[in-house]
Amino acid sequence: MKVRQDAWSHEDDLLLAETVLRYIRDGGTQLAAFEEVGDALNRTSAACGFRWNAEVRKKYEPAVAIAKKQRKEKKRAQEKIAKMQQKSESAPTKKAANQPVEMEWLPAPAPKVASDEKVSLPFEYDMEDEEYAPLPVRNAATTFSAPSAASTITLDDCIHFLQNFQQNQNSDYRLQLESDRLQKENQLLKQKNQSLEKQLKNLEEQQVAINEDYEMLVQIMDRARRLTGSSMQDEVM
Repeated sequence: MKVRQDAWSHEDDLLLAETVLRYIRDGGTQLAAFEEVGDALNRTSAACGFRWNAEVRKKYEPAVAIAKKQRKEKKRAQEKIAKMQQKSESAPTKKAANQPVEMEWLPAPAPKVASDEKVSLPFEYDMEDEEYAPLPVRNAATTFSAPSAASTITLDDCIHFLQNFQQNQNSDYRLQLESDRLQKENQLLKQKNQSLEKQLKNLEEQQVAINEDYEMLVQIMDRARRLTGSSMQDEVM
């Protein structure tokens, strides 16, 4: 049974932020993230959700935006890999699993026509957008070069690229969270320093007042001594 705990430590908030950002980046739901954090901290998912929406989320708005952006990029990469796999499976000649799959960068050559006749090529690979984009009419005499050996890619290469991409994103997130934590600590230290400077200034003012009172007391005592000495001389005479 989960026990109610009212106090949230900095480590609890950090775990909550890391878990929610990871679920956002991986395409999961925040409710699942709250349940995972609740199991780890012995809290209810509702308490975790309230803490995230009330206190933690506003501190990590930039990180949330980055997580959503990376989720979209990861989804696009997975869709491209799925299209590549479908294309390789629908090819007439099946190749071995470890055999490199040549990317068909250009469509099949157009039929031969007269040199002065123009034909329309519907699609050509756009190196800038990495998608097939419509191009204007070209002359049939235009020659197309076959893809070189450097343009071949394997499925293992794609998987390796995505794994490295995921590791780099996790490292960036941890650096971002650590940077936010250090900035907050720096802000707290600045506030504490200002408070100590204010206390020091008050103590210095009190010290000045004490010195002034002491000097005044010394002057009063000197005057009292002088008056006492004068009165004694008058009595003797």
